Parts: sequence; C-alpha cells; structure tokens
Amino acid sequence: MESQSPNPQTLPETPPNNNPISRSSVNIVQRVTRNLGFHSKWAELNGAMGDLGTYIPIVLALTLAKDLNLGTTLIFTGIYNVVTGVLYGVPMPVQPMKSIAAVAISDSSGFNIPEIMAAGICTGAILLVLGVTGLMQMVYKFIPLSVVRGIQLSQGLSFAMSAVKYIRKVQDFSKSKSMGNRQWLGLDGMVLAIVCAGFITFINGAGQERNQSEEAIVDEERNIRRKRMRIIMATIPSAFIIFLLGVVLPFIRRPKVVNDIKFGPSEMEIVKITGHSWKEGFIKGTIPQLPLSVLNSVIAVCKLSSDLFPGREFSATSVSVTVGLMNLVGCWFGAMPCCHGAGGLAGQYKFGGRSGGCVALLGAAKMMLGLVLGTSLVTILHQFPVGILGVLLLFAGIELAMTCRDMNSKQESFVMLICTAVSLVGSSAALGFVCGMLVHLLLKLRTLCMP
Repeated sequence: MESQSPNPQTLPETPPNNNPISRSSVNIVQRVTRNLGFHSKWAELNGAMGDLGTYIPIVLALTLAKDLNLGTTLIFTGIYNVVTGVLYGVPMPVQPMKSIAAVAISDSSGFNIPEIMAAGICTGAILLVLGVTGLMQMVYKFIPLSVVRGIQLSQGLSFAMSAVKYIRKVQDFSKSKSMGNRQWLGLDGMVLAIVCAGFITFINGAGQERNQSEEAIVDEERNIRRKRMRIIMATIPSAFIIFLLGVVLPFIRRPKVVNDIKFGPSEMEIVKITGHSWKEGFIKGTIPQLPLSVLNSVIAVCKLSSDLFPGREFSATSVSVTVGLMNLVGCWFGAMPCCHGAGGLAGQYKFGGRSGGCVALLGAAKMMLGLVLGTSLVTILHQFPVGILGVLLLFAGIELAMTCRDMNSKQESFVMLICTAVSLVGSSAALGFVCGMLVHLLLKLRTLCMP
C-alpha cells in the first residue's frame, strides 16, 4: 500500500498567539486609538477652545504678577492634556487651581513661586493618598446628587458672572481687578464681544439634548432645506473661529508685539522650596484649595462625565490619582498647579468635544507653543481681547449650570439652591457643601420623624 504524499497546497496552521505581552500591547494600542479617535474633526477642534476662557486669564495673571514660567507651564499642561486624553477618552480638562492662584495674585509679597509650588505639591499629595486608599470613592458615593448639583450650579454661575465682568469691564489680571467700563467700539470693545456671543449662539444654539442622538435629530428633520442647514452649521467651528480672531487682533492692536517674540523654549529648572515656603504654601494655598479640588475637580467631574458620556463613568479614585500625579511631577519644575474641572469639561462638550483627541490636540498645541515661543508668548496673550475670553467663559459656565436641570423634586431643588446660594455669597464651595449636606440630612430626618 502506497503512502499518500503530503499535499503541497496545504500550509501548516499558524498557532494562536498565546503571548500575554503581545496581546496586552495590542489591547493598549486599540484603546489609545479608540480614545483619541475624532468623532468629527471640526467639532473636536472647536471643543478644544472651550476651556481657554479660564486657562488664559489665570495663567496670564500669574505670569505677570508672580513671574510664572509660562513656557514650562505650557509644556507640562500640554503633556497632562495628552495623557488624560489617552487615559479617559473624553475631553477631560486641565485647569489651574483657582484658590491657589487667587491667593498668589492677591498676596503682593508673601506668596511667590516657591509657595505656589509647595501648595500644589501638598494638594496633589493629599489627593493622591485619598485616591489610592479608596477614600475618595467613598466620599463620591456618600454625597447626594442634589449637593453635587449645587456645587456645579454655583461654579457655573460664578464662571458666567466672571465672563460678564470680562465683557463689560477693563481687566488688570496682574492685580485681579476690574479697572473701569469697557468701550463700546474698538478691537476689544463690547460690540465685538456681543457680536462674537451672537455668532456662537446662532451657530451652536442652546446645545444638543443628551437623551437625543444626532441620528434621531436627522430622522425627525423632514424639511430638506433645514436638514442641509443643520449639517452645514454643525461643521462650522464657531469657538475656533472666535479664538483665531482673538489671536490675530493683538498684532493689529500693537504691531510692534512681533519684536518682543523670542524663539526657543524657556529655561527649565527645579524650584527650590524652603521650610518657610512649605509652611506658607500649605496654610495659605493647600487648605483653601483642597475642598474645591475634592468637590469640583473630582466629585463634580465624575458626575458630569457620567451625565455627558453615559457608559463611560470614571471612578473618583482614578481622577483623584491623576490630579495628584500631575502636581507631584510638574510643580517641582515650576509648572502651574493644575486639576480637572467640571466647568472646563462642560465648555469643551458645549463646543463639540466628544473624545480624548480633543484635549490631546490642545495639549499638542500647548507643547509646541511652549517649545517654540516659551515665556515670550506672554506679550501676545497680554494683548489678547479680554472680551473674547469672556464670551468663551460665558458659554462654558452656562453649559455647566444647565446640568442641574434634572432636579425634578422640590426637595432636591431646595437643597441644591441652598448649596448654590451659600457657595456664591461666601465664595466658598466648602461652606456651601457643608450647608447643603446639613439641609439634606435635616430633610431626611424630618421625613423619618413624620408619621
């Protein structure tokens, strides 16, 4: 009996790849690609502008008042943007720590760069410990939704009121003061700001309802002309156009600003922090900043992300850890203390940001500016029309405040408004939080005691 010869056409089967390292590498690449993928190129580019209304004024103020290293800050915050975009896959913002910045600007001599960085490092260390130990997640689950909404509403209204102040009044960011009424006409006049606000309102409208998909909107739109107009308007990057206008106007207002630009990154060095600086930074900076970071940078951000991106809810642990690590690294080199923020997330969502690619694009632009122009960029920012910054900040604040419209019961609205009122009047999110929690507990006790 003759033996059958093997078929030359038959190829040996390739064994399955059982290498865990190779599989994990493929999974990581797929996750990064998914998180950075643009849903719409122009919309994501437009969304990247939604956080600049808070970022630019505070960075400019600290650079002018305290000689903050703008180039280093741009490079590190750009890296933070890219990393958070990769990790979260949503437009997670990177914002200045506002309480620390406010103390630095208002204190003329006793709170300088070493104290600012010490405050950022201490705040970051505490947030990292709270995240790693799981305590932050426990706090997140314990706080009722009505109190979180109160913090969001107060922050949103605070942004909106600051925006109106930017539009109406001439600002001196180095002293954090309003100087006088803004002129109606001019390259930074009120008419320009009003026209920009009207343009964004006409293009973006009040925003898309979150329970209504874009496909459903298109299906419901039976009028062909209106359908085409909606599609065209959706491709117009309104915030990006307004921001580009703001970039061009400084060169028109002061053409000699070109002579002040110096190419190349600014010098980066480790900040020397003395024992006195650690003490002053912790007492004056960390203590007032910590409640705001816990409530607005972690708790409110986690809740808002679950509202805006259903199915992509992030744990308070991960958000707390990323905020902690950002400051434990960057502050040693003189980068501005940073955190996440519900206002920035709302602003980027308002203007079309839907993926991590939105903030990664912004981060790449920051790093490029930091490496190419360094600290000399402050000469351009100093001429940037403040009224336009106010317009961008106004829409971010309104979008954040509108997240509170799901408070349907009178009891929930009562707690939310108490928390909001105290936060706004006392200028303290921590005080508003305490009052909101007390009212919530009293109402629960009343319900239990009633027959």
